[in-house]
Amino acid sequence: MSVAASVATARGEVPVDRIGRTLMHEHIFTSTLEVTVNWPQTFGDEDAHVAAAVANLEAAAAVGIDTLVDLTVVGLGRYIPRIVRVAEQTSVNIVVATGVYALTELPRYFQWRGPGTNLGGPEMMDDLFVHDIEVGIADTSVRAGILKCVTDHYGLTPGVERALRAVARAHRRTGVPIATHTGGPPTGLEQQRIFREEGVNLSRVIIGHVGDSPDMDYVQRLLDNGCVIGMDRFGIGPGFPFPEGHRGDTARVETVARLCERGYAAQLVLSHDAATHRDLARTDDIGLGVVGYTHLSTTIVPMLLDRGVTPEQLDTMMIGNPARLLGPHGSY
Repeated sequence: MSVAASVATARGEVPVDRIGRTLMHEHIFTSTLEVTVNWPQTFGDEDAHVAAAVANLEAAAAVGIDTLVDLTVVGLGRYIPRIVRVAEQTSVNIVVATGVYALTELPRYFQWRGPGTNLGGPEMMDDLFVHDIEVGIADTSVRAGILKCVTDHYGLTPGVERALRAVARAHRRTGVPIATHTGGPPTGLEQQRIFREEGVNLSRVIIGHVGDSPDMDYVQRLLDNGCVIGMDRFGIGPGFPFPEGHRGDTARVETVARLCERGYAAQLVLSHDAATHRDLARTDDIGLGVVGYTHLSTTIVPMLLDRGVTPEQLDTMMIGNPARLLGPHGSY
């Protein structure tokens, strides 16, 4: 690793070799930003939410977590000033993302601008994503350290494809990694096809939520194409609406253990997809998943060790792979 190699975080640059044990797919606050800005009572007490996030992150630090990647982008309520408030009060590094969360359609602004739209013109998203990475987000100096895009079970709609290709081009220009949201087979394979067409090195891509699928043939195809896959929904409860049905922690642990036995630890990352605050539902009421970021360390890691995953493999999945992905151009 070059001495100068570093990762952009909400507190500034951190040397790659100090990002440590990392949760690669989490959220801190998700919200419908246009609603919460205009009706702040729908978000509630900001000070209380910030304090809860700090407490959750410090609890994670106490069980060995050093860095959290917050994949909240436009469409999920990304608001960096609030994240900065949290970052100033926690010892955990927070890496923030750029991109668009579009399940079927792009935000209305982009529906009217860009190739094939009423107003036409070049694809604006490329430059906006690159600005977030190279200059900073909005009027903050916080730079994004990862790109995020989405394909769900709705399929590869024109808007979704535009977002994927814009993310791919921004990746080519900046070198930062890509993380995705998927909705089960074949969405991850569709993402890989688009990325290959755009010239992306798939070893710099994390196909997310792969642990949701019991289809090991699908999982194997994703891995054989060279990407990293996210085993990133540990602790998700039965209230989460998976197209393929809910998979509990035991099944998810079994998938990780089998892949480690096959020698794929270097292509896996682990996480919860948790959030301190979500406005789509009350997490504690309907069982969407864990609130906080300790479940993996306190419950899942012991289960993986009992199943035969080695400490060295866990370090690869939680330390080595994140450092390689988040470091400049994967040079770590």
